[in-house]
Amino acid sequence: MGHVVSQVLLANDLQVVTCLAGRSERTQRLSRLAGVTELSDYDTVVSKAQLILSILPPASAEGCAELYAAAVRRVCVNADAPVYADCNAVSPTTTRRIGEIVAESGSLFVDGSIIGPPPREKGSTRFYASGPDLDLFLQLQQFGLDVRVVGPEIGQASGIKMTYAALTKGWAALSFELLMAARSMKLDAALKEEFELSQQDHYQSMQRLLQVMPSKSRRWVAEMREISKTFGDLGFSGQLHEGAAQIYELIGSTSLGDENPETVDHNRPLSTLIDQLVSELKRK
Repeated sequence: MGHVVSQVLLANDLQVVTCLAGRSERTQRLSRLAGVTELSDYDTVVSKAQLILSILPPASAEGCAELYAAAVRRVCVNADAPVYADCNAVSPTTTRRIGEIVAESGSLFVDGSIIGPPPREKGSTRFYASGPDLDLFLQLQQFGLDVRVVGPEIGQASGIKMTYAALTKGWAALSFELLMAARSMKLDAALKEEFELSQQDHYQSMQRLLQVMPSKSRRWVAEMREISKTFGDLGFSGQLHEGAAQIYELIGSTSLGDENPETVDHNRPLSTLIDQLVSELKRK
């Protein structure tokens, strides 16, 4: 997501900078392919940037904000700090905690979230924003991104992401679990036949969308737990998506969790994918 967003901004004549210290080889490679300017440390990023977009796995969101806040305190003693937009898949409570970390450093904060795939095609991806300090973030509308204000409160943009992903990624976890269960009971052929009779649209979606999910399973564990936290904080049960987190942990424990979106075999039959998952999990 981060490198494709960078490509869009660069194509619309914005300068994009980053610090790749401590990032994975894949992240470094994708950033360099996108043409992002690499800076040596976070202090230099903070000194040069007007707007920080935090786009990374949700488990790292709070730590990233702490790194940023420390850099601001070192660098921006006599200068305005950049605006910090957290665009990660985290709960409203986590977002508010991140906002406090950022605000204590003297920086303005934007609650952001992203719905849709990396924005390779116009109209595919929405950036939702909420909070009182949105002016600079909204200027990204002029540079190729679809930015939409969802409300005036910190937590609202994160909330729409949590409720949306509760369906899409929760559905994927449920689909994996039921398909693996059917395969384990030698009922996969019978279930496929029934799906094709009575749930054709759902089954076609499974065949089309589940191929890439194992490559994302490890980072979705934290996202499911953020969704669980969102519902729990509202007084609802968070157990459904805690269960989804456990399914993604199982998938991520297999060799399929080592895949990434660039290496996925999109022609692999769904039955082959499920067979491999069940076979590996039985050997554990």
